[in-house]
Amino acid sequence: MIEEILQKKAKLVDESIPKFLPITPPDELYKAMRHLLDAGGKRLRPSALLLASEAVGGKPDDVLPAAVAVELVHNFTLIHDDIMDEADLRRGLATVHKKWGVPRAIIAGDALYSKAFEILSCTKSEPQRLVESLELLSKTCTDICEGQWMDMNFQTRKDVTEEEYMRMVEKKTAVLFATALKLGAVLSGANREHVRALWDFGRLTGVGFQIYDDVIDLITPEEILGKAQGGDIIEGKRTLIIIHALSKGISIDALGKCNATRSEISAALTTLKESGSIDYAMNKALSFVDEGKAALAMLPESEAKNILTRLADYMIERKY
Repeated sequence: MIEEILQKKAKLVDESIPKFLPITPPDELYKAMRHLLDAGGKRLRPSALLLASEAVGGKPDDVLPAAVAVELVHNFTLIHDDIMDEADLRRGLATVHKKWGVPRAIIAGDALYSKAFEILSCTKSEPQRLVESLELLSKTCTDICEGQWMDMNFQTRKDVTEEEYMRMVEKKTAVLFATALKLGAVLSGANREHVRALWDFGRLTGVGFQIYDDVIDLITPEEILGKAQGGDIIEGKRTLIIIHALSKGISIDALGKCNATRSEISAALTTLKESGSIDYAMNKALSFVDEGKAALAMLPESEAKNILTRLADYMIERKY
């Protein structure tokens, strides 16, 4: 089962986090940094990095620092996202800014960002590969910030194009997944063709996953999703679903209406279904994932390659 394989990879990362990020003075800072990390998570990105290393003949143990570094970057973004979204809970716990306050949460996120590069530099690899990896992760962090900025700007625009949306999703979401895979390949000495294949796999499946996630968040009932249905509509987010509907001249009265009633949300969902916009986004998501899996074709056959293919399917199999 893919879940069992991912759990084993996640355990390797979980066991490595305290080694690379111990609680040291000032204790409260490191407790804040470790807060979400210790709460668990699927560890999809670091697991993908370990699998990419295996797929090109590398030793996963040698790249564990890089896997931890990627997870630290992911958690740094979560802390800052929660501040921007004014979220109270994450992984069933109080968010970092709710527990320690906004100023300290910002510091904790910044410290995670810095530590990620320090830990990445501990990876066993050739100096040239380490330099390339540090440059890659640095650029990725910039891309994530650009993507977040674009996403926020889109909420005040009515003319966002599908092309702009795809570029935003690639930067905000897909690039870190793609980077994890590329890091695993580069640090393990893979050739350029295999490095590119793993990057493309991560980028394409990452975009597909985000589109799929937007669909699931919209169509899943509140009692299953665990949060209010249609949140993206209320927030005025320009998801691919919304962009497609607006491009067809369809009016969505509840879009960006913070006090929208349940009946208004329900009416908006019906409109989006009848317009074909939800099906359009779902088909796009599946198409991106299929294209991503196809990119792996040039890699030599291995168990790790097969697991990566199954991981792509796993990412879009969930129903909530």
